[in-house]
Amino acid sequence: MLISRIKKRVSKFSEMVSQLNHFLLFSPFVCERATVMQNPSSVSLKFQCFSSSRVSHNVSLSESTHSSGSSCSLVANRVSRIVRTEAQEALFDYLHFTRNLNFTDAEHISKNSPSFVQSLLSEIDTEKDVARSLTRFFRYHPINEFEPFFESLGVRPSELPMLLPRHLMFLSDDSSMLENFRILCDYGIPRIKIGRMLKEAKEIFGYDFGVMYSKLQAYENLGLSRTTVIKLVSFCPSLLIGGVNSEFVELLRKLKGLGIENDWIGGYLTSNNTYNWKRMIDTMDFLEKLGYVEEEICGLFKTNPPMLLECSGKRVYALFGRLLKLGLKMNEVCILFKQNSKIFSRKCSRNLLRAVDFLLEIGMPTEDIGEIVANHMEFLGSSTLKGPKTVRRELKVRNDGLCQLIKEDPLKVLRLATKLKIKSSDQVACPNPSKHLDKASFLLGLGYVENSDEMTKASKKFRGRGDQLQERFDCLVQAGLDCNVVTDIIKRAPIILNQSKDVIEKKLDWLKNRLGYPLESLVSFPTYLCYDMDRINLRFSMYVWLRERGAAKPMLKLSTLLACSDSRFEKYFVDIHTEGPALWESLKASSASSFE
Repeated sequence: MLISRIKKRVSKFSEMVSQLNHFLLFSPFVCERATVMQNPSSVSLKFQCFSSSRVSHNVSLSESTHSSGSSCSLVANRVSRIVRTEAQEALFDYLHFTRNLNFTDAEHISKNSPSFVQSLLSEIDTEKDVARSLTRFFRYHPINEFEPFFESLGVRPSELPMLLPRHLMFLSDDSSMLENFRILCDYGIPRIKIGRMLKEAKEIFGYDFGVMYSKLQAYENLGLSRTTVIKLVSFCPSLLIGGVNSEFVELLRKLKGLGIENDWIGGYLTSNNTYNWKRMIDTMDFLEKLGYVEEEICGLFKTNPPMLLECSGKRVYALFGRLLKLGLKMNEVCILFKQNSKIFSRKCSRNLLRAVDFLLEIGMPTEDIGEIVANHMEFLGSSTLKGPKTVRRELKVRNDGLCQLIKEDPLKVLRLATKLKIKSSDQVACPNPSKHLDKASFLLGLGYVENSDEMTKASKKFRGRGDQLQERFDCLVQAGLDCNVVTDIIKRAPIILNQSKDVIEKKLDWLKNRLGYPLESLVSFPTYLCYDMDRINLRFSMYVWLRERGAAKPMLKLSTLLACSDSRFEKYFVDIHTEGPALWESLKASSASSFE
C-alpha cells in the first residue's frame, strides 16, 4: 500500500514538472530564476517579462497575444466596456505616474490603443479587480511602451514588428523620437496622422533638436499657411526628408504663374492619395502642348482640382492615350478636350471609359467607337451605362444586332442603356430648390467638387440656408482665424455651423478672452465649438482655479479638459486639491443660473 502511494505521488510530481516545462517553453514570460524549496512539491518561480523586439531572447506582449488570435477575440467579446475603461485608466496611471509620461500623452495612448489594452486584459482575470490586477502586473512585467504608443498614432498591430526599435522598451530611451513627435503635435499635426509619417518617413524622427521645426518653417517661408503645411507633411511626409523639395517648389511656381494662390493646393489634399509633384508639373506642360493657354488651365484646375491632385494628373494621360487608341488624331483629341473640359472630372472620365469598354465588349470596331465618342462625348461622360448583358436582355438582341442599332442611332440606344439614378423620392427630398442652391454654392466655396459624393454627404451634415451658413463661417474669420484654417475646421467638424452666430461668438470669446487660449488651438481640437457652454464654463472654471494655485499645468490641451468623462475629470482635476470637491459642487450649483 505504501509503495503504491509513493508511485502515485511520484507520478503526480512528474506530471507537474512536465506542465511546468511546457509553461516555460510557450509562455510569453521568461523564467528569470527558479528556486526549489525543501518540499519538492512546491516550486517558487520569479518571472520577468521582456517586451522588446529582440526575437531571439524575448517575446513582446503584443506578439504573445496576437499569436492566439481566436482565443483573444473570444475574450474581447466577453470584456465589457466598464472593464476596458478600467484597463485604460490603469494603463494611464502606469504611464503617467510610474513612467512620468506627461498627462496628455499618457491619456491619448491609453484611450487609443485598443488592441494593446485587450492584450493586457488577456493576461489577467477580468472577473477580479481589474485596476489592482493590472497594477500588480505592471509592477512585475514592464511593458514595451512603444507598442501602445505606435498604435495610438494609427499604426496597426500587424505593422508594429517593422517599426519597433531594437533593444528598447521605454519611450524615455528614445529622446529624439519623443522630441520630434512633440514638435509635430505642437505644430498642429493630429496624432492619428503621425502614424503614417512614422511608416513612410521613419528617419525624420531621428532629427536633432530644432531640425524638425526648421524644416516645417522652411515650407511656411514658401508662402504657405500653417494649415496647408500640416496637410502637406501629414499626407506626404517625404517632404520632410532632406532639404525643401525642389519639385514641389517648382509646382508652386507654375501654379502661381497661372494665378493660383499657394494655399489653393492645401484645400484639396486628402489622405487617400499619394502625390507625385514631378508628374503634376508634366501634366501642366502636357496641357500647354495640347494648346491650352494659361487662363484655360487655371479654369480647369479651379473648377476641377482632382484633375491635377487626384493621382497627380494621371487621369489626363489615361484619357488621352485611350482616345488615341480608338483612332482619333492628336488634334481631334485636343479639340474634344477643350470642348468638354468636364470630362477630366473623376465621375465623367469613369463614365466615358466604361462606355468605351461597353462598346468594345459587344464587338464594335474601334473606328466606329472613336466616331461615337467624338460625336457624343458630353453624353457619355455624364451617363452611367448598364452592363452589355443587361442591355442585350432588355432589347432582346445579340451583340451584332446591338452594334447595328447603336450605329443607326447611337444617342437613342445609349439612352436606353443608361442607368436611371434619379428617383421620385430624391426629387421630393428638396421642396425648396432655392435653399438647396444656396447651400450648394456655399459648399462649392468651401472647396467641394460639384455633384461629387463628398458634396452630397456634406450637404446632409450642414443645416440651414446657404446665407446662414456663410454668416456663421464669416464670424469665425472675423474673430481672427485664417480663411483656410476655418475651411479646414468646418470640414472636420461640420456641426459647428449648425449653431447660431451668437453661440459661436460666445464660445470664441470664452476661449480667447476668459480662458486665455489662442484661437489657433481650434486647429487641433475644432470640436471645442461643439460642446455646450455649460460644460465649457464648468470645467474651465475649475481648471483656471487649479492653475492659479499651481495645481495644474498651464495651457493644457482643450481635448484633455473637455473630452474626458465626468468621473475622469473629477479624478484628475477636482480630487487633486483638498478644496477641489467643495468648489466643484459650488460651481455645478451656480452653473445653470450663470448662463440664464
